[in-house]
Amino acid sequence: MSREQLEENQIWLYAVALAIGAGLGLWRPTFGVSLEFLISPVLAVLLYGMFAQIPFLHLREAFSNRRFTAALLTVNFFIVPILVWLLSRLLPQHPPLLLGVYLVLLTPCIDYVIVFTHLGRGNARLVLASTPLLLLAQMLLLPVYLWLFMGGQAAQVMSAGPFLEAFLVLIVLPLGLALVTEFWAKRRRSGARWLEATAWLPVPFMAVTLFLVVASQIGRIEESLPLVSQAVPVYVAFMAIMPFLARLTACAFRLDTQAGRALIFSAGTRNSLVVLPLALALPDAWILASAVIVTQTLVELVGELIYIRLVPSVIFREARHCRATLADR
Repeated sequence: MSREQLEENQIWLYAVALAIGAGLGLWRPTFGVSLEFLISPVLAVLLYGMFAQIPFLHLREAFSNRRFTAALLTVNFFIVPILVWLLSRLLPQHPPLLLGVYLVLLTPCIDYVIVFTHLGRGNARLVLASTPLLLLAQMLLLPVYLWLFMGGQAAQVMSAGPFLEAFLVLIVLPLGLALVTEFWAKRRRSGARWLEATAWLPVPFMAVTLFLVVASQIGRIEESLPLVSQAVPVYVAFMAIMPFLARLTACAFRLDTQAGRALIFSAGTRNSLVVLPLALALPDAWILASAVIVTQTLVELVGELIYIRLVPSVIFREARHCRATLADR
């Protein structure tokens, strides 16, 4: 199978990985939980493979697109937190449940959002090149949002250690290795061959990550189903509302068609895989948060299949419709 064929069939691969992970986790819960320790290193390899595909030229291009960058930061770190706080008012005021919802909904995705942006005919290069900025911003702002929304409760359980470890292992290390790889590729043929080989990493390691996440957490979801299930309507509402708020933002910043679609996918897709290690580092009394996060992943993957159909055909067909709407107003 060629890499192109692998990428074209990646959604089915992810579906199979999720099904096998769920089956294994329900059949052998103890074994499934024992796989938890593999999540962070496998995720680090996945992010390295994705970071290695970011050419420096495209990175400069992304930052030179100031309107997209401004819209991206506005929608993810101003509009999303307001919507998340409003939706959280519909939930039981149970701290572990709320913490899981806040962790996952306040952090924009930096991995498979690139895949779905491409499938939804958005500018996946802009999203890919913006990944380091999104990661840094969410790690800096997430503690602030948790303090605003939960106050002392969050401070009691969210220590700086897990955040620093996640930042170093999941951001600094993969990004640093990716930069070294690209530097090597520019000067040595062996480096260029290795860089080309890293393009094979994202799809299989995404599948392995999804398998590990579901296999290790499905048992907790089953045990806490009455409580965890109450987060599902909030996740569905978030995915239903956010594309339209992102579309308004794209129109306000006068983004072109593909950039506008990319903004919608970034706004509607959350960072469950990267924040999961933070939840797993919580005290046992708060472990429900990890099940709440994985539940969002399952809801989101179904929602993304709807997004790739509706975003280009209904929600954001052409940027000129934005201009016409603004002119009418």
